[in-house]
Amino acid sequence: MTAPMRPDLAELTRCFARIGLLSFGGPAAQIALMHRVVLDEKRWVEEGDYLRALSLCMLLPGPEAMQLATWIGWRLHGVRGGLIAGGLFVLPGALIVLGLSLVYAGFGGVPLVAALFTGVQAAVIAIVIEALLRVSRRALKSREALAIAAAAFAGLFLLDLPFPVIVLGAGLWGFARSRGAARVPPPAPNPAPPPALGARRQALRAALIWLAIWLLPLGLLMAAAPGRLAEIGLFFSKLAILTFGGAYAVLAWMAQEVVETRGWLTLAQMMDGLGLAETTPGPLILVNEFVGFMAGFGAGFGAGSGAGGWLMGLAGAAIAVWMTFVPSFLFIFALAPFVERLTHMPRLSAALAAITAAVVGVIANLSLWFALHVLFGTVTDTRLGPLHLPWPDPASLRLLPALIALLAGWLLLRRHWPLLAVLGLSAAVSALAPLV
Repeated sequence: MTAPMRPDLAELTRCFARIGLLSFGGPAAQIALMHRVVLDEKRWVEEGDYLRALSLCMLLPGPEAMQLATWIGWRLHGVRGGLIAGGLFVLPGALIVLGLSLVYAGFGGVPLVAALFTGVQAAVIAIVIEALLRVSRRALKSREALAIAAAAFAGLFLLDLPFPVIVLGAGLWGFARSRGAARVPPPAPNPAPPPALGARRQALRAALIWLAIWLLPLGLLMAAAPGRLAEIGLFFSKLAILTFGGAYAVLAWMAQEVVETRGWLTLAQMMDGLGLAETTPGPLILVNEFVGFMAGFGAGFGAGSGAGGWLMGLAGAAIAVWMTFVPSFLFIFALAPFVERLTHMPRLSAALAAITAAVVGVIANLSLWFALHVLFGTVTDTRLGPLHLPWPDPASLRLLPALIALLAGWLLLRRHWPLLAVLGLSAAVSALAPLV
């Protein structure tokens, strides 16, 4: 077998700048794109190492595709390479989302723009349902997994349990139920030796440095600028360590927190932000940047009231991006030397499998919650003892969004249209329907 080639930093930068611009379609498409470019075209990494690193990234909270890009850069050029690869994987999408957030804040209230986003909101329902079906096929391969998914859905939708409790409970269940050696993957042909003492010290130093890089700005915010910006930083730092199973897993909790509990955004704004994030390259969790911008933009200034709102919006977006993605650098730089050992720990794999099954229930809750609030004008909360049941008023059904959601679902699930085309058509139908 030919030994992997090692690019210089300039070539690595050019490669991941291109990957960052082309990384549409969610984590599966992004991981496949990196495999084609980094392994098939460039031959920079061996297949076995790539798959083991991918397994590690799937064990970690946060966007696994961005973490995998960071690992590739680290493998080739250490921390500098990891920063270049991981940063460029996120940067193009982050800049686009920021630009769209600025446009949305300035023109989102214009009737034509509002009509376009009505179609986007309806299409988002179909997009989330497609994600639900995709994750279900991968995760629900046993009765136990199906039971975990059902319990997660009931806990969120009927009992109104906090999302962190669902994730923690599923992980502990999988960890306790694992059966040791029976779940251990076959060993690699040439297993790597345990990391040397120097590697362990280097990993500990990386963990301490990046923990400080992540959390010191949060401490400064809380001390020097208490209020909305500190709240944004604290919220997204907590969210960063709970994002198991992809962005859809935390969207329902995030939406309920920022819409119902904190009042930072309206539900329509939250769904518009998700639609914008779906149209950009990079990880879907970039929706956090939009949420951070809108939360800062509306904090104490009011929309459209001058430079104060815009500056707060930019600060909120920057804080959200920092708190969302810096932890991924922390995890990769601290754990990369141990990738071989971590990916062969059966209890961790079992915990991840249980969390993935719970994510199916979480996304099902997200799908139903979005659908109820987009398709009906009135949704009341009915409580029966410990049960919490949102109940729509049938007379408040919004016919046009319902028809657009059905159209988007048919195009995505049956005709397999590209996501951008479905979003564009849904927006156009919503804008033109009143004229017809």
